[in-house]
Amino acid sequence: MPDAPVRVLLLEQIHPDAVEILTSCGFDIESLDGALDEDELIVRIQGVSLLGIRSKTQVTDRVIAAADKLIAVGAFCIGTNQIDLDAASLHGVTVFNAPFSNTRSVVEMAISEIISLTRRLTEKNALMHEGVWDKSATGAHEVRGRTLGIIGYGNIGTQLSVLAENLGMKVLFYDTADRLALGNAKRCLSMKEVLAESDVVTLHVDGRPANENFFGEGDFATMKPGSLFLNLSRGFVVDYAALRTHIESGHISGAAVDVFPVEPKRRGDEFVSELRGLANVILTPHIGGSTEEAQQDIGRFVAGKFRDYVRDGSTAMSVNVPGLSLPRAEGTLRLILLHRNVPGVLARVNGLLAEHGVNVEAQLLGTRGDVGYVVTDSASGTTQTIVDKIRAMPETINLRVIF
Repeated sequence: MPDAPVRVLLLEQIHPDAVEILTSCGFDIESLDGALDEDELIVRIQGVSLLGIRSKTQVTDRVIAAADKLIAVGAFCIGTNQIDLDAASLHGVTVFNAPFSNTRSVVEMAISEIISLTRRLTEKNALMHEGVWDKSATGAHEVRGRTLGIIGYGNIGTQLSVLAENLGMKVLFYDTADRLALGNAKRCLSMKEVLAESDVVTLHVDGRPANENFFGEGDFATMKPGSLFLNLSRGFVVDYAALRTHIESGHISGAAVDVFPVEPKRRGDEFVSELRGLANVILTPHIGGSTEEAQQDIGRFVAGKFRDYVRDGSTAMSVNVPGLSLPRAEGTLRLILLHRNVPGVLARVNGLLAEHGVNVEAQLLGTRGDVGYVVTDSASGTTQTIVDKIRAMPETINLRVIF
């Protein structure tokens, strides 16, 4: 462990359990409720080793290049599209996220919205608050027997599939990857097939740049007349102007949207969208995973990743570097080397150690794209001279020593 306390900057209301875990490690924690823009983050990140964010803060190439001590970024959420992963890898910054912790929360919200929209509860609720008693079954349906179309059959899509089927819905899905259908769900060979046959269409795609404007005018036109649309994935994947047009025409009878191309940075800031004011449309402020249970699980999970990376160099489930976890024998010194993935790096490291009479107790190498990661344990003999020589290797991106 380093002699000076590890500085941690946590943004966007990270759960207190994360703070407790990191504080118990002796880390120096600074927590801010809101997101920071690029210039603000560049100022705040000086001297920071660990940065924790959620979905609003953009960790750009410029931010990463300006960080003088940053070794890891934790996305306390599922998505990592707000982080420049290539820049992080280039600068030796390891990125973690929480790919599973809020899955159930998102699925439960989707189910609740499907039922609410199908029963048109939003409109009944609004009328009641206006003092209007409108007891009518017109336009209200059961979800049992209706068809749910899921676009994106990953962690969230598969859980949603199971719960929807338990409610008596027929489930169709489309995914570009080869996914195993759960229960009686049917895999479709094209998205068009799902759209044309579904009473409810819900998106659960990831935030890769290729998915920008993924769902637009032609897709809404293909959807079944009177169907419902949900997006709890990413805001930039949908043309919301086209959605408004189809809702106003009556072709789409309702929608639930939790994510938007541009979202306010802080709680209480004005929200602007072309979807405001539409009947039978549920708008929520990116809260699919915002349950106390999910945020607690996310806080514990990512904080644990930070702790293990600082203490042992464990990169298990990292987003951008090889995932390695090497058990450590007591009394060993550990070198953790992020390097450019070119032939001969491991041989050069071991050659330097051998030249100075250092015996390797344990070692593990992994590669991922342009990046390689080597963890090396030795019982004695590793000197500052050896460390300096490894650090000076042209392939070295980042080298840490853990005592």
